[in-house]
Amino acid sequence: MRTLRIVAAALVAGALLSACGAQGGDVTPAPGSTGETSVSTDPSTPAADPTDPAATPPAHRPSRPAASAPAKSGTTTLTGTVTAGVEPGCLLLDGYLLLGGAKDVVKAGARVTVTGKVEEGMMTTCQQGTPFVVSSATPA
Repeated sequence: MRTLRIVAAALVAGALLSACGAQGGDVTPAPGSTGETSVSTDPSTPAADPTDPAATPPAHRPSRPAASAPAKSGTTTLTGTVTAGVEPGCLLLDGYLLLGGAKDVVKAGARVTVTGKVEEGMMTTCQQGTPFVVSSATPA
């Protein structure tokens, strides 16, 4: 009998959630998504030319802490205290996700100087920080 009540409650909750999702509304899709987009039909304001880069606002990017200027070889040096990320095994330093380095040096709570290269396009399982591939790490 108790199982029947739990199943019934789950079905009612599922029906309510699906009804909420099925309701219409004025939804504007995210840029780059498929679907219709809203177009202004007010004749007093001209439509922006989508091919004009000046008409398109720049994408917002979160600010990143300043690092030392990259050397000619493309390397960057960061110094600070390593913090643990949200996911297990993810280590951060000043907004950068540290990838690699000696495990006895690069660990949560350690003050380090790391040298490496920023790899903005690299995919990781960590949900935070800009990927930074560590080529060397020393205690600071």
